[in-house]
Amino acid sequence: MHQVIISEFGTLDGVVEDPDGSGGGAGGAWAFRFGREAIAGDVFRLGPLLETGTVLLGRRTWELFSQLWPTRTDPFSLAMNRIEKVVVSRGTPDLSGWDRSTLLAGDLLEEVPRLRDRSDVLVLGSIDVARSLVAHDLVDEYRLLTFPTLAGTGRRLFEPDRRPAELTLGSVEQIGETVLTTHRRQR
Repeated sequence: MHQVIISEFGTLDGVVEDPDGSGGGAGGAWAFRFGREAIAGDVFRLGPLLETGTVLLGRRTWELFSQLWPTRTDPFSLAMNRIEKVVVSRGTPDLSGWDRSTLLAGDLLEEVPRLRDRSDVLVLGSIDVARSLVAHDLVDEYRLLTFPTLAGTGRRLFEPDRRPAELTLGSVEQIGETVLTTHRRQR
């Protein structure tokens, strides 16, 4: 059975917004304070899923990624360039700048189960998309890379009024100054 997997950079106080500073917020760019090795390559340990899955991105995240990945030639970048990318947008953005990118046809909450029927769905960043899937109980696994910093303000992955959910710990791995945890939904 395929899964919906959310991968997010986060701070110790739960902020997932603006890890690279591209959002221009006062507390942004917190991930880059820990060096490139903290964020480079397959830090979420997606491995073979990058060969068989589908990446689901919000438009802003797609725009950022489409400026980074297409010209890079390291193994992770090549995998990101090969994988199918589905973009969630209210408009009709030009997706020609990054191969294998298509616009999500239809409603997010109706289309994600269809995507999951044919492959694993990997949500990278894309806070609005991720929060919508969390709110509608469509997430099977969370891969959270936590940085030892407190952002104070900013959007978090989980809404304060979110209903309770039981998760199981899949793994814990220290990566430099960060900690990657994997949590799976109990069904």
